Amino acid sequence: MKTIYHKSTDRGFADHGWLKANHSFSFANWHNPEKMQFGKIRVLNDDIISPGGGFGTHPHENMEIVTIPLEGAIAHKDNTGHEEIIKHNEVQVMSAGTGILHSEYNASESENANLFQVWIFPDKNGHQPRYNQKVFNPKDRENKLHTFVSPNKSLHYLWLNQDAYFSWSDLDADKSIHYNLHSKENGVYVLLIDGVVSTVDKTLTRRDAIGIWEANDFTLTAKENSSILFIEAPMN
Repeated sequence: MKTIYHKSTDRGFADHGWLKANHSFSFANWHNPEKMQFGKIRVLNDDIISPGGGFGTHPHENMEIVTIPLEGAIAHKDNTGHEEIIKHNEVQVMSAGTGILHSEYNASESENANLFQVWIFPDKNGHQPRYNQKVFNPKDRENKLHTFVSPNKSLHYLWLNQDAYFSWSDLDADKSIHYNLHSKENGVYVLLIDGVVSTVDKTLTRRDAIGIWEANDFTLTAKENSSILFIEAPMN
């Protein structure tokens, strides 16, 4: 088993006024050669967007983009005709493929929005651009692992063009969860959304993360009520 530990305070930070962004990996003007990516995970941004603020129309290509609102709601619009609102307990997957233009704004004029946005390299370039979003029941992740994004097409979760899996668990204090990797070629980036957990001889506090690879499985235990995001993706 190999691991890498990332404290929340070691993330990159940018304050644009309307946007306060924390970068787990090098992004925009923040560059850290030791934090370029984790396997096929290229970007993991923790963004707080002020009321009415947002990203104007901009392009993406050949990237799988997963948006997870934690608080508030995001207004999305793209050149494929989708115009949607994404709220907490909803998730958006956008395959940029051969090219897509989109904008995303805080849908509220009075409350902040907080979201994770994750970019994952696709299994190959040139996919047809695609958009989807889905509502998930938070009870499905209470003291268990709930997978909500997968490479497999199913009514139960969203899918993307990579051997990648997104899972979430809300653990009560003193509860444990066992994670089995789907492939020996994959690693898992575990980001603690909130709480305190221990895993692989490390204790994580709010927004700390640990990457785990060359492993079949591992166990995570909550020291207090905790929410955990697991992102599994190929390492090469």
